[in-house]
Amino acid sequence: MPGHPERPERLRAIEAALSARDWLGWERREAPAASEEELWLVHPRAHVEAIRELCRAGGGAIDADTFAGEASWEAALRSAGGACAMTRALLAGEAAAGFCAGRPPGHHAEPERAMGFCLFDNVAVAAALAIAELGIERVFVLDWDVHHGNGTAEIFRRRSDVLFASIHQGGIFPGSGALGDAGSGPGEGFTINLPVPAGSEEDLWLSLLEHVILPAAAEFEPQLVLISAGFDAHRDDPLAECRLETSSFAQMACQVRDAAAAWGAPVGAVLEGGYDLEALADSTVATMAALGGEGEAVSAAPEPLLTSRAASHVSHYWSL
Repeated sequence: MPGHPERPERLRAIEAALSARDWLGWERREAPAASEEELWLVHPRAHVEAIRELCRAGGGAIDADTFAGEASWEAALRSAGGACAMTRALLAGEAAAGFCAGRPPGHHAEPERAMGFCLFDNVAVAAALAIAELGIERVFVLDWDVHHGNGTAEIFRRRSDVLFASIHQGGIFPGSGALGDAGSGPGEGFTINLPVPAGSEEDLWLSLLEHVILPAAAEFEPQLVLISAGFDAHRDDPLAECRLETSSFAQMACQVRDAAAAWGAPVGAVLEGGYDLEALADSTVATMAALGGEGEAVSAAPEPLLTSRAASHVSHYWSL
């Protein structure tokens, strides 16, 4: 839709920035289409069929923010399929790290509801595939998009084989992700929601990652790490009010890279939000470079107030 922030130029900007750096030496692969059976791992058939039929009919508005066109069906299949193909390659030992740059994004898509620019939950499909078909038992999903990954949280709410952790700006779309929401039933404790206030900078994000999320993940002992890599917490992004720099995403990626190496787990990142084209492209390149081995992780001092508050909640379930 003309003027919509989730637009084709997002991927073009990323491709241009990567091309200028010779793609960082990474192997490029075309994203295949996900099978409907793969989508059914997290979405009921009725939801998948509804999206397919809407696109076949020429598309239309799903809600005030989310639209589909005739080509959206194939785009959504390839966005989910790219995440699945990356996961297969990582678990086959073809690489230690991967990055799937597709659109539309996915982390807002709930099992039976497309929303927030998202039709299918790409990272959730990949995580569920890894457990259902690729022989592993535990997946850690880190969501650093500035908006809470409500879809991924809801999909795995009652599961203990996926640890979901999100740092996000509180009080904005989609309005979920409260600190006290730790999952439910057999999944209680396996959801970590860490909302931060508008204006939050790198020191808080890195503190929460290093001193709350990664210690919990270490105890969980994941066999695969997936990142919902949104870049809309960048200070230049028009849809939120956090103040991360391009280098902040590189530092978070360094922290995750080193932790995953210690766990013996590969790392795959799946593109989510990010709507200032230059910030999006630069942050993607910085993240990929860090996942590929550039840069060093620097320990962050614990932020005294919000990190302590978060740790007091999370420590009910994990040793921090």
